[in-house]
Amino acid sequence: MEIEPTQEIIELRKTETARVYRVEGNPESLVIEATSTYIPIEQFKTLFLSMENLVRDKGVKKIIFDKRALRVFHQPSMEWYFVEWKEKMAAIGVTEHVKILPDDEVFCQSVLLGRQAIDREYPNAEYHKLSIKYADSIQEALDLEP
Repeated sequence: MEIEPTQEIIELRKTETARVYRVEGNPESLVIEATSTYIPIEQFKTLFLSMENLVRDKGVKKIIFDKRALRVFHQPSMEWYFVEWKEKMAAIGVTEHVKILPDDEVFCQSVLLGRQAIDREYPNAEYHKLSIKYADSIQEALDLEP
């Protein structure tokens, strides 16, 4: 883990494809880390929908999605994540999203093309009003200002 050595990781949830945690000293941030190369869409939706109570209970404003373990890009998952899930999170106060992409040119290009397609299809979607950034590490993502 590439966070400050004095910071503790507080694991909140773990599934077969991901884990969810907070980093001590960053109470408004939540990290969702993919731990497998692919997350099937139903598991993806279940995981992300399960964040609603955590977000409310913990007062989360920033969600960091660490995708570095992923090797398979899935456009329907990305579309649901942007158009439906981010809108639901915005309604309960999450205004910042930070992504950490894998070191994989094809995956990164797929994300770029997929995002462009979603932007064209949903020009008035709520996610356009949110802070969406990219980082190279958890610490960099935690340190990013909105």
